[in-house]
Amino acid sequence: MSEKIVLSKEQRDEMIALIRNYFEKNMDEPIGELKAMMLLDFITTELAPKFYNLGVEESHIYLAAKLDDLFEIQK
Repeated sequence: MSEKIVLSKEQRDEMIALIRNYFEKNMDEPIGELKAMMLLDFITTELAPKFYNLGVEESHIYLAAKLDDLFEIQK
């Protein structure tokens, strides 16, 4: 997956708010909007592709198993 993840303004704003809320509730100090935006950028460029690839791998394993099941019913 080499394409950059593109979020709508609404999605981006919602994710930034989620990050800020998380820091407010779970960390010793709140996080500002700029730091939350930078963290979101890091997540979308560095971490999201890894999660995406894990999902693709798991889907491949699942579909391969289902195809094996299908071939087992051949006569």
